[in-house]
This record gives sequence, structure tokens and C-alpha cells, in this order.
Amino acid sequence: MSSGLEIRGFTAGYGKHTVINNLTVPRLPCGKITVLLGPNGCGKSTLLRSLSGLNRAQGEVWLNGHELMSLPFARRAEQVVYLPQSLPAGVHLHVLESIIVAQRASGRHSKVAPEEDVMTLLEQLGIAHLALRYLDQLSGGQKQLVGLAQSLIRRPALLLLDEPLSALDLNYQFHVMALIRRETEKRNIVTVVVVHDINIALRHGQHVLMLQHGELIADGLPELVITPESLARVYGVKGRIERCSQGTLQVIIDGLVTEPAV
Repeated sequence: MSSGLEIRGFTAGYGKHTVINNLTVPRLPCGKITVLLGPNGCGKSTLLRSLSGLNRAQGEVWLNGHELMSLPFARRAEQVVYLPQSLPAGVHLHVLESIIVAQRASGRHSKVAPEEDVMTLLEQLGIAHLALRYLDQLSGGQKQLVGLAQSLIRRPALLLLDEPLSALDLNYQFHVMALIRRETEKRNIVTVVVVHDINIALRHGQHVLMLQHGELIADGLPELVITPESLARVYGVKGRIERCSQGTLQVIIDGLVTEPAV
């Protein structure tokens, strides 16, 4: 049985509008973070939502040797967890309750008492002090961290995170990416994360997919995918990839490929 995620001839969209057409992605490895890059409107969110079964789609999706597209939504949700950019508004539950509900909804029960699982996870995320706060009283960043806890507690085989860092400060961005990487490796799952910050992809990504107009432009190691050529083609910017004094790769943007008329 082959491990990882494979996507073959995948087409998805909304209503009659097709966003992704006949997409094929080579196997994404277990135990590693795959970062999904691309400009606004290129199909990143559509791809994640469709893989989770929330959008209309057709094609083949294989996860650890099992075909997902033919599974009923509830069966697919046992293996695939999708975290949107923001949690639904107006949910009046304690943080602790909301995560226990998410765990039970997964159909998988830990041998440890749910409250112990949840509190351990909240402590790892640095938000144990929010356990008895209501979701509708939290800031955007706090809600994103709770959403991540709800996702991890379900122990998926495929974790899909749509811009999980967008409302977080620099400290939490680094902390959360380190936690996601640790949990991905420990649980040997496939994790796909959408980010807009190229430098986060270079620092934390172990595999990168780059999309444009719903098509796969490049995939592979970050330093092989994120190049001056791909930045110019996909984002329309002049960029350099250089190592800082500590040896970490980083992107420096010098301007636009086509300067706007003044």
C-alpha cells in the first residue's frame, strides 16, 4: 500500500464555474508539511475544500492507498480535516466544549479522557487559559488557534489548513508552524497548508506546490520551486532567494516585472 496523497485528473469549482481543471499532483509525502502557494484566486482554497468534500469535484484522490472520492462525506471526514480561514460566527460554546465536540464528531475516541487530551493540546498551543472562554468572545487570532486545536484533536490522516496564520502575530506564527510540523511528523500524516508569506514556506515547508489559474506550475523542495523565475511567472515580481547570516533561505522582492505606468 502506497502512503501519502495522490491527486489525478482532479476538476473542481463552484456551481457551473470551474476553478481547477484536470489537476494531477504527484504523491505528497506523509510526515511532512506541504505548503500550497499561488496568487489570489488561483484555486488554493477551492482545492482544499474540494479535497475535503465541501465542493463539487471529480477525479481521483488516493490517501494511503485508499480512494477518497467514492466515500460518503461522513466516512471521508473521519480521515480528512479541513480548517477554513475563520470559524463560523455566533457559536456560543466554551473552547473546551467545542474541541470535545470536534473530537467526538470524528468518530475516533482516544483512550485518554477527552478533557485531558484537550487541555494538553491547549497547553501546547499556549491557549489553555482560554478553555472556559466562549468562542464568540475571542479575537480572530484566538479563534484560529482554537480551530487548529479542533482539527488536531480529530487525528486525521490528511490535514488541510487554509491560511492558519493570517490573524496571528509573528510569535504565534512561528510557534504554530513548529507545532504543526511536530504533530505532522509524530502522527505521520499528510499536511497541506496554504500561506501567502513566501518566507514562511521557505522556512517551514518541506514540500511546496505552486498553483496558477488552477494549474500546477511546480512541485518539490522549497528551494527548487521558489525561484526568481517562478516568482516572476506566478506573482509578477522580481525576486531574489538568498541565505541570511544564519544560513536560512529568504526571499527579497526588488520590484514588479512590469512597472505600472505613472
